[in-house]
Amino acid sequence: MNSDKLKEYLISKGASLVGFADLSELGADTMKSGVSIALCIPVDVIKSISDGPNLEYHYWYHELNRRLDHLVESGAQFIRDLGYEAIAQTTSYVKEFGNYRTQIPHKTVATLSGLGWIGKSALFVTEKFGSAIRLSSIITDMPLEYGVPVRKSLCPQTCDRCKNACPGEAISGRLWDYKTDRDEFYDPLKCRAKARQLAWERIQKEITLCGKCIEVCPFTQKYISSNLGITAE
Repeated sequence: MNSDKLKEYLISKGASLVGFADLSELGADTMKSGVSIALCIPVDVIKSISDGPNLEYHYWYHELNRRLDHLVESGAQFIRDLGYEAIAQTTSYVKEFGNYRTQIPHKTVATLSGLGWIGKSALFVTEKFGSAIRLSSIITDMPLEYGVPVRKSLCPQTCDRCKNACPGEAISGRLWDYKTDRDEFYDPLKCRAKARQLAWERIQKEITLCGKCIEVCPFTQKYISSNLGITAE
């Protein structure tokens, strides 16, 4: 099956997670399939940001984006070679509009593919890596074996670790579900303002970079505990 071939190919190229989504409910016409691709952030990098953003985290933020761009471009070409159309949603292709939104968000493709859910922090969370991942996606007309969409948060109602740790007080503590708009439980403007302040104070970079909600997430901590000794490469 093409789904198995594509997943095997992307994993062989370095993807940490791969999922397939039915995008029909988003109003997609011919390009009805989404390919979600995740790369995990190395354990030692996550552990290093307990005191805030640093140069190593800054490097890996961009390095993982670069690797994801290569993965989705390579995956899109793999699909084209099978005779289908494909759009790689690279960092240069995806454009933000309005309040830091995109047309077909990577996180939406990921939840529809069944890879995970949206946490209280508005980050994508997975069972295996917590929120210690970067995402990208491919849009295609190739028929795929779709995963089961995740429609609601799997975060414990009583867990407020990301809310309590957020230096920008951007997290309300409300649980996500697929009917809930992001701005109803998370304030991207507060997050951006504080993250940029911290990045400038710590590493003199004008970039939105914090990572505290990633580091304190219980699912991320589980990933760290089970992968001690695995370092960045």
